[in-house]
Amino acid sequence: MKRREFITLLGGAAVAWPLAARAQQSERVRRIIVLMGIANDDEAQARAVALREGLQALGWTMGRNIQIDYIFADGDTDRMRVQAKEAVASGPDLILAVTNPALQAIRNAASNQPIVFLQVSDPVGGGFVESLAHPGGDITGFTNFEPEMGGKWLQTLKEIAPAVEHVAVLLHPETSAHAGFLRTAETASMALGIKVTSLGVHNVNEIEPAITQFAHMPKGGLIVAPHPLTRGKLPIDLAAHHRLPAIYPFAFHAKEGGLVAYGIDQLDQWRSAATYVDRILRGTKPANLPVQQPTKYELVINLKTARALGLDVLPTLLARADEVIE
Repeated sequence: MKRREFITLLGGAAVAWPLAARAQQSERVRRIIVLMGIANDDEAQARAVALREGLQALGWTMGRNIQIDYIFADGDTDRMRVQAKEAVASGPDLILAVTNPALQAIRNAASNQPIVFLQVSDPVGGGFVESLAHPGGDITGFTNFEPEMGGKWLQTLKEIAPAVEHVAVLLHPETSAHAGFLRTAETASMALGIKVTSLGVHNVNEIEPAITQFAHMPKGGLIVAPHPLTRGKLPIDLAAHHRLPAIYPFAFHAKEGGLVAYGIDQLDQWRSAATYVDRILRGTKPANLPVQQPTKYELVINLKTARALGLDVLPTLLARADEVIE
């Protein structure tokens, strides 16, 4: 889908859709602001379409009874803080906060609007909700990864690249969930005979020197933790340049050239988020909606990248993959 078509799709005139009985409601337009910690790229567009489709199935039509405004931060946490304050001040009916730093920015802006989060790791440890079953307050949503994923990423990386002995976790130190990923990776490393190192970055400019310095380590590998800073192609390109086997959190990383990805089906989560948006706009309090954890994960292997790294991927691992890119 072209960018211009997408903008028209999100903000254009109402479309004639069959109305279910529950859609017979007031024509007051409800306004949602989506604070995206990421850039406005093809992946972001696909997620926005998935949300819109989910809402349409529940009787919400763009321009007739709902308006969605998207704000993109391109991984810039300073920009997120400014955008969050502006979003809260504008008084929307609901805010969707996408990624941990975006949710933190909205939380710091002292929002009293209902908040649904997406792609957030460890919301309890991050202090966003009281518990998954009973979030409390005005915040609920959908997690992407629990801390145990750090160990699973390490195990999968070792399986696809058995010679790896030193693995760096590229992470954002101020994101509380990343401490959990690092901890579980370190725990798993003892049985795998791997030494785990933390590569903390605070902005995009720190990624290249961090990976370049680590790449001098023999038999190295890389885990890229989920964060707006690390979702671009830079870590993929650097891993290829330094011949580092690397594992990433989302399928699109492997499709863009990353060796292997293991993570949630993001589009499925965005469609599911529409159900919480619908219930809150119809009167349910976020405190009464338990935080939802992922139920569907994807393993994607890029064989072209594996061959470039001289790796022979085991048939058993290929058989487990949801998608293999030749």
